[in-house]
Amino acid sequence: MALNLLYSNDRKGQYPASWYNATATEQKPYDALRGDIRADVCIVGAGYTGLSAALHLAEAGMEVALLDAHRVGFGASGRNGGQLGSGQRMDQEDLESFMGEAEALKLWRLGEEAKDLVKSLIARHDIDCHLKPGVAWTGSSCSEVSHLHDYARHLQDWYGYDQIEVLNDDACLKLCPSPDYKGGFLDHGAGHLHPLNYALGLARAAEAAGAKIYEQSEALEITEGAEVTVRTAEGTVTADHLILACNGYLGGLNRQVAAKVMPINNFIVATEPLGDRANQVLTRDVAVADSKFVVNYFRLSHDKRLLFGGGESYGYRFPADIEAVVRKPMHQIFPHLSDVRVDYAWGGTLGITMKRMPYLARLAPNVLSASGYSGHGVGTATHAGQLMALAIQGQAEGFDTMARVPAPAFPGGPRMRSPLLALAMTWYALRDRLGI
Repeated sequence: MALNLLYSNDRKGQYPASWYNATATEQKPYDALRGDIRADVCIVGAGYTGLSAALHLAEAGMEVALLDAHRVGFGASGRNGGQLGSGQRMDQEDLESFMGEAEALKLWRLGEEAKDLVKSLIARHDIDCHLKPGVAWTGSSCSEVSHLHDYARHLQDWYGYDQIEVLNDDACLKLCPSPDYKGGFLDHGAGHLHPLNYALGLARAAEAAGAKIYEQSEALEITEGAEVTVRTAEGTVTADHLILACNGYLGGLNRQVAAKVMPINNFIVATEPLGDRANQVLTRDVAVADSKFVVNYFRLSHDKRLLFGGGESYGYRFPADIEAVVRKPMHQIFPHLSDVRVDYAWGGTLGITMKRMPYLARLAPNVLSASGYSGHGVGTATHAGQLMALAIQGQAEGFDTMARVPAPAFPGGPRMRSPLLALAMTWYALRDRLGI
């Protein structure tokens, strides 16, 4: 690759100028790895996946070395929309067709375990990340709303999920005063949070349990074998087990994962504090995601800013004017907020898969990987870290269930897959605009 996503849009060791960074809890710096060390497990990537794996392994008494090229929570884990969703990224009806009803039920239960795990970690480790209940899914056409209502009934009837409030046109408008939305449902079992503070809290918990965290320690080379060696600029880690938890920032560390997990960019803005005008966005403290193929998602921050995510790009570089990219869908949803000032605008790189399901794999007997959360990573990534920790300890049932989900490679190879994906996304964006 001519460019490295680790440094294409960011300065080494510095968080982006996001609202999350501006309001983060104490950002303790961790030393870089210097010298040669040994560990039971080496983990590459200090986002939710790596932090959760480190925490659970350290609590089990294992020696853990966690490496990150930048800072804890630097990537998608510290930049995302902060939505903790139910189930999996692919909805249950599609999973039933894709995997069969028995496997779909197992995946639903694992998705709910993921959500419960996040809530329990926040409570157990007293992580101050403004966790609040409620995510609404909204539709912009009668057909989209009808599908959402049918899906809500399916979750209630087939999975016994009783946390859903169905929203008709009036109820949806009362909750979210947008002329674009016609109805949907509110999932009270889902939630939203401050994603960077959550990551920083996981890091503190992992360190307290005994994990060694090394920042600004990019994994440059991996040598596999009975023992695994990971080389950085100033040291090496030799370990019995390796976990790759890099998601969209994997680069060339593993070709098998890179063929199936593609990095894309997504963008968020934070407006000025809205004060009384916050009721023109949401009348309840919940998050929203809509039914468009390129999803718009938003919520109010604890200081009453609109945090709005929208727009994607598929190359290495972020657009020069991120605010302009996000204002376009934001004004479609909230035309009455066209005069509102934007105080922060930032981008982030996430990993997606062809089927929008996470890719968990045993790459070698002692090498595990989890990535490709496709926008559903707050819960799924945290859970994947726990599942890999359990698999290393010989309890692999949950990991193996996730690893059975087929993950086709992106067509076209490294040079062609970004243009092909951009072409496909353009088509789906056109369908959104036309209401097809």
